[in-house]
Parts: sequence; structure tokens; C-alpha cells
Amino acid sequence: MISNWSISRVAPILLLISIAGSPAFAHLPIPPKQGEIGRKAVQESVPNFTLIDQDGKLFHFTDAHGKLILVTFIFTTCPDVCPLLTGKFAALQRQLAATKHNNYLLLSVTTDPQTDTSAVLKQYAARYKPDFRHWFFLTGSRAQLAKVWKEFGVTVENSGAGQIRHTVLTTLIDRRGARRFDYYTDRWQEKEILRDMATLDSHLR
Repeated sequence: MISNWSISRVAPILLLISIAGSPAFAHLPIPPKQGEIGRKAVQESVPNFTLIDQDGKLFHFTDAHGKLILVTFIFTTCPDVCPLLTGKFAALQRQLAATKHNNYLLLSVTTDPQTDTSAVLKQYAARYKPDFRHWFFLTGSRAQLAKVWKEFGVTVENSGAGQIRHTVLTTLIDRRGARRFDYYTDRWQEKEILRDMATLDSHLR
């Protein structure tokens, strides 16, 4: 017969095992470095890159110059942070549309090229009702994406079985193609991004 003491000791262990094996643990965000938590003003040029959008067409970063660009990094099977980031992008797009702001792009770059083909990204995107004239979901070969991740300082670790860790970064790029504001984690608010976009707009007038 198992004593009550044994049950009380074993139950928490079994609970931890069951939680660790659940899909919610498929994504473990990589914490930002010291001094990078929250919003950070930067001034870094973004080299040109070419990826593939949700329609299977080539996306050239240089074609986006002249627009404000907001970039984030996600993958479609992520159960926690990535849907929150994508939902925030959807809210931003609604607010930009409401103010008739059209000179912008939103870029969601995958961290899981093995799973996230163009078709998968388009199906994922449909949940958020994007305006594909202004919002692109980008993929490519692992080599192509690895260069982009490195340029943006995003670390991606794939431990197999859909378990991907990556830096949770969103960054705002000005019309000249320079990174101006980095936002770490998923705690940023839409009004914060809109305020920074307005600031960058005013500097060009």
C-alpha cells in the first residue's frame, strides 16, 4: 500500500513531467542581454537581404526603403509569445489603417524554416486578417534566414521536435533603412510603437 506521504512526494514530480511534455513548453524565449530589456534606441544600418513571402514571391529589403518598417521574429507552431506578437502586429495594422497611414511595412520573419513554408505562413497569417499589401510573412532557406537573424542579433536554437528557442525582438526601421528602436520581449504596447513611428516621420519633414 502506498502511503499518503509517498503520494504527496510523487504527485508534484508527475505534474512537472506532464507540464514539461506539453506543447506550451515548445517555445522557450531567449532572454535579452543585460541592458536590452524593454525599449532601446539604436542607430544601425540594415544590409540588404532577400527572402520569400507568403505567396512564394521574392522579397527584397531594398525595395522597402522609403517606408517605415517594423520587423519581428516568430514561428507558426509557437504556442505562447509568437501569437501575442502577431496579434500586436494585427492591432497595429488596424490602427494604422484607421489613420490612413499607408507608407509602412510589417515583416514577420520565421525562425523555423523547416516547418514554415510560404503556404504554411499564409495559412497562419489568415487568422489575423492581414493586409498583405503592408504585411509580409517571410521564410527562406536556413542559410538565408541565418544571415538575417545574425544581422538583427537574433539567436535561434532548434533542439528538435518543434522545440525552438529564439530572441524575442521587434525592431523599427526608418525610411532610410536604419534600425532606430529595438523592443525586447512581448511587453511593448502598440501606442509605444505608433509614437516612435510618428517621431521618425516628423524628423523627415
